[in-house]
Amino acid sequence: MTDQRPAPAAGLRERKKRRTRDALLRAALLLFLSQGYERTTVDEITDAVEVSQRTFFRYFANKEEVAFAVQDLVESHFVAALRARPASEAPLEAMRNAVLAAWDTVEEAISDVVPIDLYMRGYQLIESTPALLAVHLRRSTELEEEIARLIAAREGLDLEADPRPRVAVAAFCGVMRVTGRLWGQGEDTSVSAIRRMTGAYLDQIGPALAADWRREPAAG
Repeated sequence: MTDQRPAPAAGLRERKKRRTRDALLRAALLLFLSQGYERTTVDEITDAVEVSQRTFFRYFANKEEVAFAVQDLVESHFVAALRARPASEAPLEAMRNAVLAAWDTVEEAISDVVPIDLYMRGYQLIESTPALLAVHLRRSTELEEEIARLIAAREGLDLEADPRPRVAVAAFCGVMRVTGRLWGQGEDTSVSAIRRMTGAYLDQIGPALAADWRREPAAG
């Protein structure tokens, strides 16, 4: 009988490749934070890890890709949390519960790659760097479409015929952008701070859709 187990050497190579990629990622984020994204060069990142440029480009196409590598993990973590929500939850309820659950477990999801505080500071950098923010907004559009397709599938709807999934996701993602921006401008950059703000702002979607916001003037 043929032994189908993978050769140990192959496993070692994969672990070494993962360690190299993670080291490049951590070095890049630290350099972006200490001297700015645009001022950091690929040469500086590779020098910090003591590898060649060729090695860097084996793992990342460019600086932009490395800047968003952990964000990709976090977004995938949210999508997985949304897929796991009970079918009985309405779309906005499912998205709200998924994003809060994702923030509750984000450290576990990324801790093998970067420390949580490094990710949070990197996320704040994205929110405060025009070049990165522009990319973040473009990527958010792609994520919105993925979420809308997921919501449509949950509800058994044809996304191209029924606008409700895209409308609901647009409202949800609009709140995500607002909370990300406000959180990034604040002094408390912890996970608990952005989770608290996210929940509070999502809870205002219903009231914001109410017909009459006008406050009666106080009696003189």
